[in-house]
Amino acid sequence: MKLRQMIKFFLFSLLVMFFLSGCNSNSNNKVDLFQYKGSYVGDNNAVVNSVIHLQGAQHFSGVELKTKEEPYGIIVNYDWSESELNDKKTSINNASYLFALIQNVDWINFNFEMVNGMEEYKITRENLQAWYGIELSEIEDEDKLKELIQVSLEDEKKVNQLLN
Repeated sequence: MKLRQMIKFFLFSLLVMFFLSGCNSNSNNKVDLFQYKGSYVGDNNAVVNSVIHLQGAQHFSGVELKTKEEPYGIIVNYDWSESELNDKKTSINNASYLFALIQNVDWINFNFEMVNGMEEYKITRENLQAWYGIELSEIEDEDKLKELIQVSLEDEKKVNQLLN
């Protein structure tokens, strides 16, 4: 009789676990980064929540906001030692998003700690917008931004021109 009660308890517990895990599965829910559109570089929550949902986020190691004096900036640090992503393309991709979302950021430094040293890329709003030929803050939808980035990153020469 005791064994039967234990089996019933075990099966009931298992059923409850399956139910709760089904109710709590938001791993497939995509984050709408454009919810942060119009935010400011001083809004730590908006900046960090944007960065942790961008390319290379699994290698993100920290962020610094430079808001004491203009021009305002962001420093994003990555531990890139185990990444297979292209650091230059990641910098352009992530800068594009941050400039489209955060209205008063003027520059972004991306620091990539690599196995053989450190790579650093500084991208200004002015240079990136000239490179694209478009005002990033005017982009209102993520699909348009993705398309712009994808087309522009196809040209290696153009990528190197911006970052050198």
